[in-house]
Amino acid sequence: MASPATASAAADPVKVGDVQKAMEGLVKTGHVVGAIGEVYMDGKRVGKGSAGSRLLHGKGGAIPSNARYRIGSQTKGMTATVVLQLVKEGKLSLDDKLSAVLPKVVEKDLVERADEITVGNLIELTSGIPEYFGPDVDPLDPTRTYRPTDLLAASRKKPRPVEIGTFNYSNTNYILLGMIIEKLSGRSLAAELDRRLFVPLGMRDTYLPAKAPEGIKGPHGHGYAPDKKTGTLRDVDKINATTMLGAGGVISTARDISAFQRALRQGKLLPESLNKLLTDPPPGLPPLPPGGPCAGNPEFAPASGGSAPGYFAATVTSSDGRLQFAVSVTVAMDDAERVAAPRRITDALKSVFCPAT
Repeated sequence: MASPATASAAADPVKVGDVQKAMEGLVKTGHVVGAIGEVYMDGKRVGKGSAGSRLLHGKGGAIPSNARYRIGSQTKGMTATVVLQLVKEGKLSLDDKLSAVLPKVVEKDLVERADEITVGNLIELTSGIPEYFGPDVDPLDPTRTYRPTDLLAASRKKPRPVEIGTFNYSNTNYILLGMIIEKLSGRSLAAELDRRLFVPLGMRDTYLPAKAPEGIKGPHGHGYAPDKKTGTLRDVDKINATTMLGAGGVISTARDISAFQRALRQGKLLPESLNKLLTDPPPGLPPLPPGGPCAGNPEFAPASGGSAPGYFAATVTSSDGRLQFAVSVTVAMDDAERVAAPRRITDALKSVFCPAT
């Protein structure tokens, strides 16, 4: 990349490549409607880029690099942080059994073996509870309002994929954690995220929508996915918010998600003993090899990402929390094509932080 910028800091300076060219590269890979990205160093923006358009076929103008977008499963880190703050305050324990914290999941037979699953299992995705997405839960249907118990009921119909204690990615864990937050705080999950994270960290453009057809506020990119019946591309901008909740529902900006990652990595939200549950690799998964994506730049933590029909979003942060690169990509592709999309974001990361190559 030509003319790399330098992010000045108290420690060694970090070279940052051309973010605009990186976004243009993402769009050129095909099936990408729009891409935005921003780089922050110690809370100051040191790079930005926007390519493609807000709507399909070049319509709607460019997407502002500071536009709001769905962060998907990056929401889980926020939900887990609030749960761990409740643990810190003594209102909850990692060893508490789900049946004791949420008795109604046993009374209504919504979770199998709830008397064996702990709060820690939910956070670490080792509960073995099945995924709720499927025939009974359609995130592209804006007409139905799903209650958290409806999502649990959909999960309960499926067989257990793994034993308790084994890592298995399932959004259902974080629906349950959101329910625990609401029960212990006496507030909605959206209100508690505001109170504990968004307001204190100055994340003024971040919120958790709660209504089924609620869209993204302000100018933003729209994603597209094939209609199940006709196969033609349809605008899926208004994903049903009641299917996401604490597992993937937050809408944010590059600036705001960077603020959260910075605070988390620098230990400003949790004591170290609890923070490790979010910053270390999940149980059973190998640690990252030492070093960053290229020589001369800092060591990076695992990327935090999320996706759903129509979009991908990811944030990469340095292990010391000083440097963040947040990206949002809106796409027009089917599920098979979506498999390769995260690799494209990884390539964009390398082009920004490895400008010499």
